[in-house]
This record gives sequence, structure tokens and C-alpha cells, in this order.
Amino acid sequence: MTDTGRSAGPDFIEALARGLDVLRSFRPGTPSMTLSEIAGQTGLARPTVRRILITLETLGYVRGAGRGYALTPRVLDLGMAYVNALNMWDVARPHMEKLVAQTGESTSMAQLDGSDIVYVARVAVPKIVTLAVTIGTRFPAAATSMGKVLLAALPPGSVPGVLAEPSRSGVTARNVPAAADLESTLREIRAKGWALADQDLAPGIRSVATGVRDGDGRVLAAINVTVHAAETSVETLLDDHLPKLLRTAAYISQDWALTDSIPSATV
Repeated sequence: MTDTGRSAGPDFIEALARGLDVLRSFRPGTPSMTLSEIAGQTGLARPTVRRILITLETLGYVRGAGRGYALTPRVLDLGMAYVNALNMWDVARPHMEKLVAQTGESTSMAQLDGSDIVYVARVAVPKIVTLAVTIGTRFPAAATSMGKVLLAALPPGSVPGVLAEPSRSGVTARNVPAAADLESTLREIRAKGWALADQDLAPGIRSVATGVRDGDGRVLAAINVTVHAAETSVETLLDDHLPKLLRTAAYISQDWALTDSIPSATV
């Protein structure tokens, strides 16, 4: 539901915010929605939703689908504009491909968005897992290894406020640690530099993650190795895959720092 109490200055464009609310109302498992359903999800009046949908349809972001509306592939342009604007993913990909060749397992990178992680890069192997993952997939941060790494990198005292934001992933995690347990876990992650998630998100999914940093040492993203719990033990994940993951993260961080240090050309 839209935030009717959002704070906004005189330059805030409410119509744009409402249009984004309509786009965000489409959830996993609901490929199409009626006007009434969208109005209910966003808290907007039906006439307002109707005008927004007509505009989005004209621009090619939604299409009519039976009695309702569905998103079109053009919506992907909005997310890919962000990814493509950051050449750091191009820098990271060769290292991720090498890691996959070394481990035989999938690797992904994610960033924090509210209380969720959002996948921004991925090199996968063809294995059946409980949850499908693509660029843009969201999961509750506290139940994932990458999310724990990213939460641990936040300024002290900011984690409770971040986790208070409602998740937009549409996924109910199998095991979300209590606040006190999570605080203890994050302290441990800060000390050792990596995090483990053992079937916390969903049965059969086990992963280990670490941070990827810029030249100033700030964690910009997290990178993981994901395995199937029935095939790979925690010991194998930590003893065999984790050292390779840590080296990969170091190489990517080094390349990101070098890329940032190159002066931009001006014309």
C-alpha cells in the first residue's frame, strides 16, 4: 500500500510517486491484476489508478491482460538502467565466472535495498533449487548470507531501522533470527568477514558470502557461493569454497578500486 504519510518537500512529484506505486504493486505469482486489485494494493482511488495505467500502457510498461493489466518486458529497462550504469558488474563478471569454474556452484552478487537484498549479478550452474533467482530477485536480508554481510557493514545502530522496513520480496523465510541473535551474529560477521546461511531462507539452500569493497574500504555489495544442502556439507562449503570466494572478492575489490582511480575523460 502506498505511503500516504510520506514526507515530501515542495519539489516532490506526487504523480510520479503514484505511478511507481502502481508498478510496484505487481507481486511474484500475480502476473496480471485488475484495476480494483491494484487500487487495493496501492491505496489509490480507482480513477487515479485508471489514469496511471492508461499512461503506463501508452508508454509500453503495462498491457491489457483479459480483465486486468500485466507488466511488459519494458519494465526491465528501469532496473537494467541502474545495472548498466555501473561498469563494476562488467568488471566483476570474469572473476565470478572463474569462481564458478573452480567450485562448480552458482555465485551471485547483491546489494541492500531496505530490509531486502536485490540480486544485481549472477553466474549460475544448471541445478534444481527451491527458489528461482534472476537479476532483480529480492529476498529478506536477515535470512541470507549476503544480506547478513550487508547488514553487518551498516553503521552501528542502523540495523533495527533498516529491518523495520517491510520486505517487498514476496518470500517468507524459513528461519529469521531474533533481534538479539542477529545482533550477535552480525558482530561475529564483522570480526571474521564472512557469513553463512544454512537453509535459513528455504530448505535445501546453503550459502556463504563475503563483502566486495571499493577503494575506500566500503562494502558496496556482497558475493556468495550457493550450494544444495543435500549435495554439499557445511564443512565442504567452508573448507573448500570459502577460500576461493574470499580470493574472488579480493580480486573484484582490487579491480573496482583501480577502475575508480582512472580519471574520467572529458570532451
